[in-house]
Amino acid sequence: MSAVFIDSSFWITFRDKAETQHPNARRMGAELARQRAPLISTTFVFAEVHAYFSRSIQLREQVISDFWERGVIRLIDPAYSDQQEALEILRQSQDKDYSFCDVVSRIVMRHQKLRRVASFDDHFRQFGEFEVIS
Repeated sequence: MSAVFIDSSFWITFRDKAETQHPNARRMGAELARQRAPLISTTFVFAEVHAYFSRSIQLREQVISDFWERGVIRLIDPAYSDQQEALEILRQSQDKDYSFCDVVSRIVMRHQKLRRVASFDDHFRQFGEFEVIS
């Protein structure tokens, strides 16, 4: 099974029971586990997810475990050159509201030759080059 990039919108929804798409995210997570699809993300995505849950000790610790300790997700630390490329794309795409993290994720996905992304973020559809699982 081909690897899947994990976006912050997916993992937040997967862990936050208050999110309207939470049941869908849980089903998706179970299906990815059943497929044994390798999960890949970045330290930037981890930072976004951690920031979201920073006020909940239990969820904050769960997210740290998910990304760093359990081996569920293979983390990639984006290169400085990837970050510089993302800044250039942001400057050239002023008509879009892409986040820095989303653009860095796009670059990492290209470098890793990833085609699938688990996300509830429309930006990955706007990029027009990935299969968005949501």
